Amino acid sequence: MKVIIIDDDQASIDVLEEKLREYKDIEVVGSAKSGRGGANLVMSTTPDAIFLDVELTDMSGLEFLDGIDDYIGHDCKVIMYSAYSKYIISSFRRDAVDFLLKPIEDKDLEEVIERVREKMSVKDNEISSMKTVSKKDKDKLVFYNAQSDFRLVNIHDIGVFQYNHSQRVWEAVVAGNTTPICLKRNAKNDFLTSLDSRFVQVSQKYIINIDYLMGVGDNYCIMYPPFDNINYVKVGRMFRKKLLERFISL
Repeated sequence: MKVIIIDDDQASIDVLEEKLREYKDIEVVGSAKSGRGGANLVMSTTPDAIFLDVELTDMSGLEFLDGIDDYIGHDCKVIMYSAYSKYIISSFRRDAVDFLLKPIEDKDLEEVIERVREKMSVKDNEISSMKTVSKKDKDKLVFYNAQSDFRLVNIHDIGVFQYNHSQRVWEAVVAGNTTPICLKRNAKNDFLTSLDSRFVQVSQKYIINIDYLMGVGDNYCIMYPPFDNINYVKVGRMFRKKLLERFISL
């Protein structure tokens, strides 16, 4: 489990990081002392979980949560913490997965980590929201519309995966469909890119099928038909290099 810490107090970061080192399945991949720095860190490390202090210098942790969809395009668990219990309800209303009171007790931290593990395990086990049907049908995916309704879609017909911030789910833009197909909440970016080598993430919000990529102009993807009407997929600065590495430069 990749974890980052966002806290404006270095001593608090050091204490929490030392506690987290006791867990063999947790890797602290970075820390930030401001909300803006934390946003950049999230985009560069794509953590599985964030330990977020409520009181930061440039914004509150609650404000960070309000804007979290702007820089997180994957499933990430946020654990809020503060010395003040008055923030508990506000944190949960903003979809924080848990809350810790400072100073953080070892027992409380262990319980929180166990709950995060359980949620991640459920998510992994239910990744059947999109899955290959069989070895013979490995180029087709199942999209579930309801409890028992589903649709088969050829991988080749998917032009773009895009993150819907309002619903907090990924969607598939499919040839012949007038509206995107919503995926289940447990579908995340790294799973989508693992479906086929043609799927490449170009920003926190977009994953494209490079078979339909004609080029990039003003940092926006130019797509071949039938996706030539898509003009809103912007290539992120941190993803541009990896995208270019897929091709031979002349």
